[in-house]
Amino acid sequence: MSRPIDLRSDTVTKPSDEMRAAMAAAEVGDDWYGDDPTVNLLQEKAAEAVGTEDAVYVVSGTMANQISLHLLCRRGHFVATEQNSHVATTEVATSAILSGIAFARIASEDGRITPAQVAEALEPDPYDVDVVDVLSLENTHQVGGGTPWPIEEFRAVIAEARTRGISVYLDGARLFNASAATGTPAPEYVREVDAVMFCLSKGLGAPIGSMVCGSKDFVRDARRTRTLIGGTWRQAGIMAAAGLVALERGPGRLHEDHETARRLAEGIAEVSPGAIDPASVATNILFVDTPAAGVDAWEARRRLQDAGVLSNVVSGKLRLVTHLGVTDDDVDDAIVVWRKVVEDAKAGRT
Repeated sequence: MSRPIDLRSDTVTKPSDEMRAAMAAAEVGDDWYGDDPTVNLLQEKAAEAVGTEDAVYVVSGTMANQISLHLLCRRGHFVATEQNSHVATTEVATSAILSGIAFARIASEDGRITPAQVAEALEPDPYDVDVVDVLSLENTHQVGGGTPWPIEEFRAVIAEARTRGISVYLDGARLFNASAATGTPAPEYVREVDAVMFCLSKGLGAPIGSMVCGSKDFVRDARRTRTLIGGTWRQAGIMAAAGLVALERGPGRLHEDHETARRLAEGIAEVSPGAIDPASVATNILFVDTPAAGVDAWEARRRLQDAGVLSNVVSGKLRLVTHLGVTDDDVDDAIVVWRKVVEDAKAGRT
């Protein structure tokens, strides 16, 4: 193959020619003063896309989550969330440093939790020490295999939190993937939460940036917190211009990534029965049970990389993510490489 097939993440996408042209022509100002017109337009369009009053543009999904949780959870208090959520794993030390908060983890099979589990997690501590301020949900759930929430299940979980007077936050890094997979408009997911973030730099294809969305009061505080942690932009309109293209073009094509992911899963399952169930692939993320194929996850990653297919290991499993940079030919080539990896492993070839 002429180039590596990069399935590490949907963050590896490159800006399109349309994005590059928009970036070159972007009208800019100083965003700290609020006078970058392209950033302001992006924030307006982002809020409109998810049905909130306002939005603020930040550098990353982690920054978006951390700003939001900092505002919603008091220092020394807890955020209840599924145990493999991004905020409770990759970001947990960041929350401890920035906000002094901890996490009450809820177990699940695919990232979706039940109202009964939420009720148990939010049961008051008789000693009034472990106090939960926030329920954080992730949609789609990355470690759960890119699982989207059916809207009625999502609403039921939120309703349980509301009966306890608990704030609800949505880590919607791949919210538009969830919307594409379920047919539920993004604002329907956002309607009952206190705040939401979504990434421009994943499936939507922008080179950088995420949006924090909520009420005008919440976003005002989020903008102030962004400044406190060193996230102030200057002439950020150059990047926001690409974000505008991503927000306009990206959501309508995400089903293509989902179809590509299912075809890749079907090829892997044909080569390695039991390594993945293609029916479980709802969006653009695949987790492969490599021991079922006779190879360790890290060894599979190494062998794939040596053959020009880049992947990742998350929670002990091989993760493959499709995106706008992955073609049908790439999928065919990746399946051929996977077949060789499995055959070599079974034959004991290094």
